[in-house]
Amino acid sequence: MSTGERIPEKKGSASVKRLQTAARATAYQKEWFLGLKERVAQGEPLALVNADVPQEIFRAMDIPYVVNQWWSAVCSAKQMAPYYLDLLNMQGYRKDLCRYCSLSLASAFDPEPEKGPWGGLPKPTVAVSRLTCDSQAKIFELWSQKFGVPFYPLENTVPTIIPDKWWEKAPTRWEELFEPHRLDLMVEDFKGLINFLERETGKVFSETRFKEVMNLVNEQAKYNRMTRDLIAKTRPAPVTITDTVQTVMVPQWQRGTQWAVDIAKSLYEEVKHLVDEGKAAVPHEKIRLMWVGRGLWFNLGFYQHFEEKYGAVFVWSIYLGLAADAYARYGDDPLRALASRFAGMEDMLHMPPWNCDWYVKEAKENGIDAVVHLISDSCTQGAGGTYFVKKAFEDAGIPVLQLHADPVDARSWDDSVMTEQLERFLQTRLGVKPA
Repeated sequence: MSTGERIPEKKGSASVKRLQTAARATAYQKEWFLGLKERVAQGEPLALVNADVPQEIFRAMDIPYVVNQWWSAVCSAKQMAPYYLDLLNMQGYRKDLCRYCSLSLASAFDPEPEKGPWGGLPKPTVAVSRLTCDSQAKIFELWSQKFGVPFYPLENTVPTIIPDKWWEKAPTRWEELFEPHRLDLMVEDFKGLINFLERETGKVFSETRFKEVMNLVNEQAKYNRMTRDLIAKTRPAPVTITDTVQTVMVPQWQRGTQWAVDIAKSLYEEVKHLVDEGKAAVPHEKIRLMWVGRGLWFNLGFYQHFEEKYGAVFVWSIYLGLAADAYARYGDDPLRALASRFAGMEDMLHMPPWNCDWYVKEAKENGIDAVVHLISDSCTQGAGGTYFVKKAFEDAGIPVLQLHADPVDARSWDDSVMTEQLERFLQTRLGVKPA
């Protein structure tokens, strides 16, 4: 493929940013990334990590890191995914490979990587993933082979019991929520990761700094809970998911920093100000919708069409919901508390009834009228259990529309078809007429 063919073809639209905090958060991404590239250029190590890797350890050791799925989202938002994924397919990899996790690897095949987003991804020093699915393990193994860097795979465990209301137990009763053998194994695995990082990067783990990082993450989660709860009880909604998705996720990848806490606090204060002033994101709100699944990163403006035409407002996404309920951990043993943060992350997101019970709880608290569930068929985790998710909502009397599309790959996206499906759902299932 020639350089002249690299002009991105826009298959979606960016969302209109209505919050100052959102603009600050998204602008910071580039500033931070360029600073990271400069650190790496001066000889500092760089870790490529998966989303479910304990980034708090890297933060405590002052090891710069890039999250695999974050880079995928950036590439998709910059409309680079079709080009990168075509490169991956030209290497012989199948087209139905999980794109959300493999897009970052695809960018590594670019013959001109410096033309990628913000000058491209620097070469990593180490690669770390958890063995939560076969694809992720292989993707990181391929990263390791391509760049000749060591790969550290973290084990994954599964529950043998079904908890009741995990979101109530997670912050302080996590020893009760997660079986001891799961926490024991993960603590030992984290100790091994620390030893690996000290050996490969020359950085030293500081328990004092680690405790500070954990406290900052808890403070960030506190503001996220306050924001989530405020949106849930306010009619009409002061903000929509186009205001919160990136505003929450950018600081999530910066967990353990004062900047991330400040952004979470700023988001809450800005939303509270809107509520106090009686201002709504969509004053003619008729329907409150829930978006279940990953964000449509190449087309975040998709949601706003339905706000304007139908008064159908997407008020909930997994990003703020998880940030509110899944991250806070309090206790005297910070490493074991961190193990509890990640022991059940995949269960909470992808395993019925952990995810189903939580989704329904969130739907009821947010006054949700209907659910739109994005299913990425290439992702075994994201596509698994979707029958039970739909059944749980419908048993609770909440209609569900399932859309099949990839959150980062725009190549097969047809905006008119997807828009027509959702409009038909609004009109026939919910009886909503265009404004």
